Amino acid sequence: MSYTALYRKFRPTDFHDVKGQDHIVTTLKNQIKSGRIGHAYLFCGTRGTGKTTIAKILGKAVNCEHPVDGNPCNECETCRSIQNGTSMNVIEIDAASNNGVDNIREIVEEVRYSPTEGRYKVYIIDEVHMLSTGAFNALLKTLEEPPSYVIFILATTEAQKIPITILSRCQRYDFKRITIDTISDRLKELLQAEAVEAEEKAIRYIARMGDGSLRDALSLLDQCIAFYYGQTLTYDKVLEVLGAVDIEVFARLLTAISKNDVSQCMGILEELIVSGRELTQFAVDFTWYLRNLLLVKTSEDASEAVEVSTENLALLEEQAREWNTDTLIRFIRIFSDLSNQIRYASQKRVIVEVALIKLCRPQMEKSYEDILERIRQLEAKLENGVTITAAATGSEVPKETIKTEVIPAELPKAVSEDLKLVAKNWSNIIASTSGITKVSLTNARPSIGNNNALLLVFADEWDMEALKKEAHMQELKSAIARFVPKDVEVLTKLASTDKGITEEAFDLRKIIKNIDIEYED
Repeated sequence: MSYTALYRKFRPTDFHDVKGQDHIVTTLKNQIKSGRIGHAYLFCGTRGTGKTTIAKILGKAVNCEHPVDGNPCNECETCRSIQNGTSMNVIEIDAASNNGVDNIREIVEEVRYSPTEGRYKVYIIDEVHMLSTGAFNALLKTLEEPPSYVIFILATTEAQKIPITILSRCQRYDFKRITIDTISDRLKELLQAEAVEAEEKAIRYIARMGDGSLRDALSLLDQCIAFYYGQTLTYDKVLEVLGAVDIEVFARLLTAISKNDVSQCMGILEELIVSGRELTQFAVDFTWYLRNLLLVKTSEDASEAVEVSTENLALLEEQAREWNTDTLIRFIRIFSDLSNQIRYASQKRVIVEVALIKLCRPQMEKSYEDILERIRQLEAKLENGVTITAAATGSEVPKETIKTEVIPAELPKAVSEDLKLVAKNWSNIIASTSGITKVSLTNARPSIGNNNALLLVFADEWDMEALKKEAHMQELKSAIARFVPKDVEVLTKLASTDKGITEEAFDLRKIIKNIDIEYED
């Protein structure tokens, strides 16, 4: 005897067996019990949620010789013939392959003849959105005023493609995605019936991979059972069969990203590829992992929303403390884009590598979130006492500038009165300038040079070179002269590093920290 797939073997035969669609089941049963049966139904929803199954049960229930509480008895001759697909009362049509005008005209002709047995002729048109415009027009009049013994049940995954003239003539029922808990409970029932042992963690992972579709989950379970026939189905075995990645690998990958270590990220990706992991599934799973991190980060109690074990939840909470919300949102955006691209990509590994490099190098992108991430990294370095140079921000700096004289980090023993006046009025001096001069000064740190000259320290070479031009330097000196009665010498320096240790020049403004600054109108 040939093997029957699980989703076919355990397909519900009455309303009691239907899972996750109680709002629809209750309504249909009440209609059958009260005799208020509609002439046209539209079942909408994602794949594997029970649209065609409920349509067939409804076809049996309205023709059943001995219905019980709105349910078909599944024992009478009519129920058995419909269940076996030999009844002429329930006709199932695939609109994907029968979408022409002629196919619908055949139905319209058949509708004229009453059923030879039973009370109703039920037409189930699956994927009805695939019908052509002409076919919809041919169906329209019959759908509006069918004979009393005819019921149309239209099923679709894309209700938005159905003409409004058809929608307005049907009772619409929207099928929900089935929850992970409901799918898990159903899988446990079937595993018990099949005498297969499986870990709770493995079952819940298969349920989540079903993505709201019980049929998809059953197909995945069937695949896992076949691969490890006669063995206990463990979480690790499920990961291996489905080409998925464990959460610990994601944790390692995220740690490498936090260090901006591209080489380590490429090494982890190589491990996944060599072990046979599917990159498309990797992109989906890593996006889900980032989503869990974001929920743990932003929710007071994320245990309900995050479908992971207790030990993995503790790992997520530990990692979530190391990341801010904006960064996680940026990561999710990049990998969501990757998930859309990778399905049609011929070089999947290349685009995954590019996505990982983007996570490590926010300066590669120019979006708002990436600029915020670059600022966050710079602020973190400043808080740790590290001076940011142009090289650190992603700009190219000639090598000879890296070896310039290290700027003194300590305050000289004496500061001239002229420099004190400059420090006191520094904000006013900047306000007195305009254009490029003002921009350059905003990015400069006033400090003390040789012979009590005013030393301006720049992190960006462009700002320094712009200010050194005669016109801009003269504008600065004119602004200083408004507040300091003497001619102040101005020197410029580019912040430098020596042997990997970044040192700060003393900020002249610190000497006026507790002095009120006067501004002129």
